[in-house]
Parts: sequence; C-alpha cells; structure tokens
Amino acid sequence: MTAPEAAETFACHKISGGVAAGEVLFSQDDICFYLCDPETGKVIEDGHCLHGVSVSGKILVFPSGKGSSVVQTDGLYQLAMRGNAPKAVVVQHPDTVLVATCIILDVPMVDRVEAAFYERVKTGDAVQLDASSGVIQLIGRA
Repeated sequence: MTAPEAAETFACHKISGGVAAGEVLFSQDDICFYLCDPETGKVIEDGHCLHGVSVSGKILVFPSGKGSSVVQTDGLYQLAMRGNAPKAVVVQHPDTVLVATCIILDVPMVDRVEAAFYERVKTGDAVQLDASSGVIQLIGRA
C-alpha cells in the first residue's frame, strides 16, 4: 500500500457516530448480514460479488442493506458478538433497520458521501472515517 501524493478528504453525513481506520471493502451488491458467517465474517450468499470474502474489521462500502429486520439485526449482532463485524459502514441508501442496528451496536455509519469518493476509493485502500465530524480521509492506496 502506498500513501497518496496528497491525502484526499471526502465529506459525508453521520448516521452513527465514531471513528474508525482501516482497509476498505467495496461491494457493488446490497448486503444481508445474516448471509455472513458469524465465525469468519465471510459473505456466504451465492452469487454475491463478495462471496467468500470477510467483512470482519473492514470499512465496508455498499449500496444498501437487504433482508427483513430480523435477519439484518441478528446477522450484524452475531458478527459483532464474535468480533467479526465491520469496523464501520459507508452506505449509499440506508434503511431504518440497518441504521438502528449500527447505532445499537456502536458501529460508525455514514451516508451522503461525495460522489468523488466512489470514483476514487477501492477495495484495499486505507481510510480513516470520522463519522462524528462527517469526514472520510483516504490515507493509503492499495
């Protein structure tokens, strides 16, 4: 991983406060946390773009959650109880259940990120997300 020539900063909107730094995991597909193995954090949904990849400890960037309230909440809860939840989530289209779950589990969550973020950041990049201040900083390139 190399540092960018000049750190890039992107504005975002806080949903669930907190600060997290780590590696980006970018999903083009919506995520149902119930279809992640709680023991490994790996996505087990057949046909998902992240099938077999772990969300554990990542700054997870994805369009939206999917599934009923029970499976979304329980899925993320099971990941968190085993230490395999994402460090933070960046979601384009937040839903009420996912928002409530992140708040309850103290997972930093943001939306309304500048469009340039989605053009520049990719899986493996290092970012620092400060949900409380509404800022995501790209600190290293994969």
